[in-house]
Amino acid sequence: MSEKRKQQQNHRMNRSHGGGPRMGMPVEKAKDFKGTLRRLLHYLRPHIFQFVLVFIMAVLSTIFTIASPKIMGLATTELFKGVMMKLQGVPGASINFDYIKMILLVLIVLYVISALFSYIQQFIMADVAQKTVFDMRKEVNDKLARLPLKFFDSHTHGEILSRVTNDIDSVSSTLQQSITQLLTAIITLIGVTIMMLAISPIMTLLGLITLPLSLFVTKFVATRSQQYFIGQQKALGALNGHVEEMYTGHKIIKAFGYEERSIEKFNHINEELYYSGWKAQFISGIIMPLINFINNIGYVFVSVVGGILVTKKSIQIGDIQAFIQYSRQFTQPIVQTANIANVIQGMVASAERVFEILDEIEEIPDEPHGKVIEFPEGEIKFENVQFRYQEDVELIENMNIEVHPGETIAIVGPTGAGKTTLVNLLMRFYEINDGKIEIDGIDIRDMARSDLRSMFGMVLQDTWLFNGTIRDNIAYGREGATEEEIIQAARAAHADHFIRTLPEGYDTILNEEASNISQGQKQLLTIARAILAEPSILILDEATSSVDTRTEAQIQKAMTALMKGRTSFVIAHRLSTIREADLILVMNDGSIIEKGNHDELMAQKGFYADLYNSQFTSKNLV
Repeated sequence: MSEKRKQQQNHRMNRSHGGGPRMGMPVEKAKDFKGTLRRLLHYLRPHIFQFVLVFIMAVLSTIFTIASPKIMGLATTELFKGVMMKLQGVPGASINFDYIKMILLVLIVLYVISALFSYIQQFIMADVAQKTVFDMRKEVNDKLARLPLKFFDSHTHGEILSRVTNDIDSVSSTLQQSITQLLTAIITLIGVTIMMLAISPIMTLLGLITLPLSLFVTKFVATRSQQYFIGQQKALGALNGHVEEMYTGHKIIKAFGYEERSIEKFNHINEELYYSGWKAQFISGIIMPLINFINNIGYVFVSVVGGILVTKKSIQIGDIQAFIQYSRQFTQPIVQTANIANVIQGMVASAERVFEILDEIEEIPDEPHGKVIEFPEGEIKFENVQFRYQEDVELIENMNIEVHPGETIAIVGPTGAGKTTLVNLLMRFYEINDGKIEIDGIDIRDMARSDLRSMFGMVLQDTWLFNGTIRDNIAYGREGATEEEIIQAARAAHADHFIRTLPEGYDTILNEEASNISQGQKQLLTIARAILAEPSILILDEATSSVDTRTEAQIQKAMTALMKGRTSFVIAHRLSTIREADLILVMNDGSIIEKGNHDELMAQKGFYADLYNSQFTSKNLV
């Protein structure tokens, strides 16, 4: 299964689990937690004033919430006092409802003020979180633009996308929600403890006795459920991968009669997922009932001791009611803090993955005052060029090529011979290790990459079209192109006819994969785009490989007209398409082993001749 699919499955799994880690679920850990956290705080430093405000709002909101049970206890005490006086037959005894009403109004005001402070706190934190990830996204985007092609060749698209989207989203959501929750939980824990001690140190001690037991039960159960959550994630990933493969390859599955095997495999994985999921949910689900049971035992002790203290008139009955409320509030922030710590750990791991991109080695910076070729002629020279992807593995060694303006250079050879690498070096997607490459007598390293690449037009075997209209995709070749120029380019590429047969014509919107047109039609559009760009130097990487024979003949005519007067590099696998090339470079293992025109190479009866004859022999045998 591809890395991209794995990344997509991980994203789907995260969403299916509610967007964040839960109790008992394994969380990815950062390799350098402290270092990454310190670096993440660097992004938050400009917002320190807002953080102080958030802290103040959290304190005020929590204080008003914590004060409420104590005030409510006053109403309970007053109500109890009035009832007892009536039962005892005290003359003129009554319940002071005005006092109780005043307390209730005070409580309402406290809750409203607490909610207001909580809203302000969330509002400020949301602003901080979004500004932070805005800066982070901008920095990552700028970094990606400065990274060499080597980075993208060594990382899958799915992996890069996951870091730029999923990991930054994880940082954003955690900053926005979990930080404020953590602050509130800690302040609540401190405030509740103070209020409990103020009411009765003895009852506080009884309430805290159950805490170690609750923590032990939580750790014991979570440890056992974790292995099943891991199994659940693995099974879910396998199931998603299997379903995706079944649906994308359903024609092949049906053609080879593998339906039954696919169903059996699905059922097997589904059973594993059911077993792991059931066990994980059941075991982790035991935690809260067990904690509630332990807490209820604590409430019994508190109520019994509290009742005794009331009879001795050591505390008021309203204080018991307030204390029970506080004891219920006491365990909640502890569990909440443990869960938030889990989420923050995941956030730091996500941030670390983002920082790994930011720490990648960038392209060699352009010269401050790079040379510019005002009117490029297309004379190209490779002089003693050496290149290697890895330090100890030489790919291109001592390459010397001289190309005159307007010549067509064909590059042929087996897979892995270095054909595309040569083009990548020419456009400075990779830096050579030794030697130099010149265009019109100027070393390409003395030019800005943007100026260098603006001289080139590329038509690749792998077509790239974006989500937009056909008109916009063709116009991508040159900024400010007119409607007439776009249509002329389409006609030159023999694409105008099929475009006009589409319901919306040039306004037809291509989807993300451009799957609403054929592969050959995609290639025609990329050729039209290259024609519109009017480059000085052309690079054609098997540009006609995805079209039929008739369309290929048309495109070859268009290409011949396009290449006229321009220096052109043609990477070809079908040798019949490059017979008219001025110079053919035959490459193998990174070296040019033969060069000359078609007739000269055929007369040598060497590697090229064998390659050429084998293609036509195989065609004749078919």
